[in-house]
Amino acid sequence: MIAVIIPAHDEERHLPACLRSVARAAECAELAGESVRVIVVLDACTDGSARVAARHGAQAVRLQARNVGKARAAGAALALEQGARWLSFTDADSEVAPDWIAAQLAEAAQCVCGTVQVADWSGYGTAVRRQYEAAYRDEPGHRHIHGANLGVCAQSYQAAGGFAPLCSHEDVALVEALAVSGARIAWSNRPRVRTSARADYRAPQGFGAYLDRLHAEALGVAA
Repeated sequence: MIAVIIPAHDEERHLPACLRSVARAAECAELAGESVRVIVVLDACTDGSARVAARHGAQAVRLQARNVGKARAAGAALALEQGARWLSFTDADSEVAPDWIAAQLAEAAQCVCGTVQVADWSGYGTAVRRQYEAAYRDEPGHRHIHGANLGVCAQSYQAAGGFAPLCSHEDVALVEALAVSGARIAWSNRPRVRTSARADYRAPQGFGAYLDRLHAEALGVAA
């Protein structure tokens, strides 16, 4: 069984599109009918995220941590209890490609780090987009790590100790632990994920915060 794990903190607005995209990926013919279970980790949610998850047939895990590392770990723990052989991670404000899961598995690695594409730059403008794209490598062999596009085999995940309880960079810490454990890591742009550039990002030092820093630098240059 394959598990897709999605942490969510008040994601009622973004979660439906995410879950629809995951459902399409779960039906990809290249998976040859293998079962895919979707787990939404409801972390301190006060909105309708639970109703959205239930409406789309996802399992739900509840906690009150406000910590993305703990949320991903809780989802992974449930998946492992249920016999998952592969763990695919994305974010509630992201949409995965129809062959996303299959593309991760096709790398035949213990861990797959994929790239992301920003769905809408309208909140930041062309200067920030140019800065971002100048520094970003959407190509094989990149060295980007995104919790929104990450896959790892269950055995290697457990050997590396799983996600650390970090509010940011929990994905980086896991990949570093996997590397130390000897896991084979694929740095691939074949698994495709579109993510948001929203201003109300959740991880204090995550992808949204990085875009904010680029925005501040662009304003400084302009001034």
